[in-house]
Amino acid sequence: MNTLLLEIGTNSFLLGALFMGFTAIAMFFGRFYTRTRDRFFAWFSVAFAIMALNQAALLILGEASEYRSWVYVVRLAAFVIILLAILDKNRQ
Repeated sequence: MNTLLLEIGTNSFLLGALFMGFTAIAMFFGRFYTRTRDRFFAWFSVAFAIMALNQAALLILGEASEYRSWVYVVRLAAFVIILLAILDKNRQ
């Protein structure tokens, strides 16, 4: 019983740490966007905000929801945004 509680607490802690990290990165890129008005930073900020919201949803819904397909679709959307931002930056 104690190991199960420890495992649940550890997973929640890691999901919270990932949420915090993705949020900090989104704010970091958002700050660069406000300084430079470069779309590249705006798209990166949006992508990392989506990943942060994904981690928050996993934290709220529980670990078992990670095996559902919508979680991967949200992550895929964030990575597609990053890819499009890179392609848009190199096109100019």
